[in-house]
Amino acid sequence: MTHGPTASRAFRVAYDGREYAGFQRQPHATTVEGTLLRALAEHGILDRGDGPTHATPPGYAAAGRTDAGVSAVAQTVAFAAPDWLTPRAFNGHLPGSVRVWAAADAPTDFHATHDAVRRTYRYHLYAPARADGADRDYAVDDDRVHDALTRFSGEHDFHNLTSDETGTTRDLTASATRDGDLLVVEVSAGGFPRALVRRIVGAVRAVGRGAADPSLIDRLLAPEPVPGERGVGPAPPEPLVLWDVRYEGVAFEADPEAAESARVAFGERYRDARHAAAATGAIRDRIAGTD
Repeated sequence: MTHGPTASRAFRVAYDGREYAGFQRQPHATTVEGTLLRALAEHGILDRGDGPTHATPPGYAAAGRTDAGVSAVAQTVAFAAPDWLTPRAFNGHLPGSVRVWAAADAPTDFHATHDAVRRTYRYHLYAPARADGADRDYAVDDDRVHDALTRFSGEHDFHNLTSDETGTTRDLTASATRDGDLLVVEVSAGGFPRALVRRIVGAVRAVGRGAADPSLIDRLLAPEPVPGERGVGPAPPEPLVLWDVRYEGVAFEADPEAAESARVAFGERYRDARHAAAATGAIRDRIAGTD
């Protein structure tokens, strides 16, 4: 165990969630939190005898528990950390899929979960504006999407869009911005019940594609329970990113070297994904050419 001066520090963590079974540590699965705690054990900040699946530093908490496949750019973990544990140092025992890139001094009683005042997620929905060729089933009407998101915005009880039984009333803002063939759906609230963002995207996608009437949104927000067969399933997790977590009075400062390391690491992962997509796209086009 490393001794010496410690103070409450908050760290911004970016990760590619595709290879993890979610953020929260699990005894028999690879998770982001388990990876972070293992790194702290390697640094000597945790007692190796307890093991990273059991031990946490004093005051440890995280901003949220993202699901399997979900990524983040501003996940936040905070704990009593020694002065030398900069983001750059933290990264010394982390894989390229998890990068700490900024840090902030925090009050002694700071709690990364409870002190968050606003969380923002972005979902990168593949949704061409025009239906052409093989992608016609994915095309959406942008006006219908924006109308659906407007209906979701405001304070509502989202009990029909989560498996949680409590804490389902939220004051939410939702919008979308087109980026080529993608619609970037941004949803913000103080906190989120389980799978809420992905179910919102699922409903918006159905309305945007014309598979459901806009009145579906009003029905989902009504007090009456929606039968399971008429409910909305969650959209796939991989396009979802925990984009921002805001705290009052906590100013994060990027570590230039750590931020550059993150940029390079995620750039490499982006190129690998593009290469894989190019191969599968070529297969699709080759088969289509045999018609």
